[in-house]
Amino acid sequence: MGQIYVFDHPLIQHKTAMIRYKSTSVKDFRELVKEIAMLMGYEVTRNLPLEDVEIETPLSKVSVKMLAGNDLAIVPILRAGLGMVDGFLNLVPTAKVGFVGLYRDPNTHLPVEYYCKLPDDIGRRQVIVLDPMLATGGSAAAAVEFIKNRGGTKISFVCLIAAPEGIDVLQKAHPDVDIYIAAKDSHLNDHAYIVPGLGDAGDRLYGTK
Repeated sequence: MGQIYVFDHPLIQHKTAMIRYKSTSVKDFRELVKEIAMLMGYEVTRNLPLEDVEIETPLSKVSVKMLAGNDLAIVPILRAGLGMVDGFLNLVPTAKVGFVGLYRDPNTHLPVEYYCKLPDDIGRRQVIVLDPMLATGGSAAAAVEFIKNRGGTKISFVCLIAAPEGIDVLQKAHPDVDIYIAAKDSHLNDHAYIVPGLGDAGDRLYGTK
């Protein structure tokens, strides 16, 4: 059964508060999202497999623990998920990166797929799906489903802001997926936006409307 983790680290909470300000510039918003993702990534990658490797220091040979191969795949949901990728790559630069392109139909609020490109060996990798907002949960659930259909099995979902409705939808659709959240908000409004939220994460990352 997948677990839900809501971060209480002071730096994550502080930086998450800063991206909520409507006056935060595109430049600052983008940098803060990257920083939050990196801070979250430290905990999300806690269970990556290790192996014993013998190395030589300036003084002697020693057996040390190192990551066991390149077994991580980062999969942002386009387009907003791209803002979180570099934070994770700063921690694990050897990770492969896949992409799932989805948009939310403005009338039905249902996800529509337009692109999916994943590593060929996705089945043996620990997959981390990235999207700043977990609102209705439809896009997140659909993205995980696409990855599973292509062989992915070890999947986690990482977001900055989540609504209870989205958490419930994702957990019911994929009870085996761990969910990592920087801040859990109150509810969705009539337009399926998270309240209090931070607005449209993609628009704020890239300066669009």
